Amino acid sequence: MKTIGLAEVEYVAHSLAKEWMEWNEPIPDFKTRFPRILESCLVTPFNQFGGRDAYHGLVEKAAILFYLMVKNHPFQNGNKRIAVATLFYFLYKNKKWMRLDNQELYNFVVWVAESNAKVKDATAQAIQKFIKTYIEDLK
Repeated sequence: MKTIGLAEVEYVAHSLAKEWMEWNEPIPDFKTRFPRILESCLVTPFNQFGGRDAYHGLVEKAAILFYLMVKNHPFQNGNKRIAVATLFYFLYKNKKWMRLDNQELYNFVVWVAESNAKVKDATAQAIQKFIKTYIEDLK
């Protein structure tokens, strides 16, 4: 399974979100991100404990990556947009994609952002189910 690194988020996901998902609130320059938060979001899906993956399989890793990118706010603004671009790029690198309506994606992202942190595991499971519903092999 291919991972996603800091440089890829900067040059692919951040740039795409900034260029294609512009709203009334612009996305600040990448260098203004909060130190170490983004890095933590990117490595957490691949953590291991006792030689075993903490998160198993592509969908589970993608779900926790997306959750952390939305909830941990690694950027001053545009976290939801950058999280979506990062999720899609991560799936693309692993020869997968999600096909769904933009409004449904928007509603789901807002729901995740507004979710209570106390129910993190349940929210992550809901993200997994959401991804499984729309994921397909890249053609």
